[in-house]
Amino acid sequence: MSTFTTRTLDVTTGSAETVADLTSDCTAFLRDVADGRDGLLNLFVPHATAGIAILETGAGSDDDLLAALHDLLPADNRWRHRHGTPGHGRDHVLPALIPPHATLPIIDGRMALGTWQSVCLVDTNRDNPDRTVRLSFLG
Repeated sequence: MSTFTTRTLDVTTGSAETVADLTSDCTAFLRDVADGRDGLLNLFVPHATAGIAILETGAGSDDDLLAALHDLLPADNRWRHRHGTPGHGRDHVLPALIPPHATLPIIDGRMALGTWQSVCLVDTNRDNPDRTVRLSFLG
């Protein structure tokens, strides 16, 4: 019999562009709810200016991602969406490149991530430092 359990995380990203590692939060959630079962973990960010990425962190890849996003989506006045900080329109394009969700396989109650993979919240919006991430386990 499958069960569905959900929880929200409140994440403060601050006033700088951020890649926030959520891997330990996901691990703690699964420890509480998965009980060693196989299933799926879904993460969802109910924000128009943030996304979920699976990538290596701590070796510069998180900074490389932010630099690549800055190159692809410059914080200037080219954007039609113009409220907030100058260039804020780019933040509303971000979820088209880094979606606001990810689904991961769970094996024996643990995320089946690769050796260097981490689960991250990507937030380039300096106008909103408070984020919610919904974790849902189906297993």
